[in-house]
Amino acid sequence: MQVIQVRQLRKVFGPAVFGPASSAITAVDELTFDVVPGAVTGFLGPNGAGKTTTLRMILGLVAPTSGTATINGKRYADLPHPSGTVGAVLDRSGFHPARTCRDHLRLYARLGGYPDARVAEVLDLVGATSYAHRQARGLSTGMRQRLNLATALLGDPDVLLLDEPSNGLDPEGIAWLRGFLRAMAVKGRTVLVSSHVLSEAEQMVDRVVIIRNGRLVTEGLIADVTDRGSLEQAYLALTGGAA
Repeated sequence: MQVIQVRQLRKVFGPAVFGPASSAITAVDELTFDVVPGAVTGFLGPNGAGKTTTLRMILGLVAPTSGTATINGKRYADLPHPSGTVGAVLDRSGFHPARTCRDHLRLYARLGGYPDARVAEVLDLVGATSYAHRQARGLSTGMRQRLNLATALLGDPDVLLLDEPSNGLDPEGIAWLRGFLRAMAVKGRTVLVSSHVLSEAEQMVDRVVIIRNGRLVTEGLIADVTDRGSLEQAYLALTGGAA
């Protein structure tokens, strides 16, 4: 059971670390929240609120200015087998255009030390078997989303971090993703999903963490946050009407 803990996390970009404070951009500011197993947690906030920067700090891709982001008490870099603990989808462009879906997954399976048989399993899990022979250059945005998710699942991780996973998916794909993530949570996995599509998030998540200008606005069960209306109404009220 893996818990993500973010504690007083802060990230300042720009020369202000070494120069004038007026040059600074504070992307994340004293942010604290938990992501618990057995639930899909929606990570919500306006564009530029610091969601992607926070996810990248959890994964050790960006060094925090201060504070900590840990998975079961350990930084991502200190996990014994990171890809077997955390599956992440942040970037949708990491495909060689001439490589097929199956070959892409075989390469990442070898890098992670996973058996080749796992490739067929994850292709089936994300519904990509029918186009596994196709080159990446010929994939739609939705197909790329599923291939990215398949890559993240190679290590059968207990934690999933997904940045806007429904982008490019058609209604059928979105419904599939919703059911898939809920099934992962039912199995006790820890799922953190950033999204700007509030109507979809309301159907997908069990908990929410809402931030604005890098700071926490609220966190908790979605039923508590939306006790007086829709998620969109609560979100707009909490973020001052920012879209």
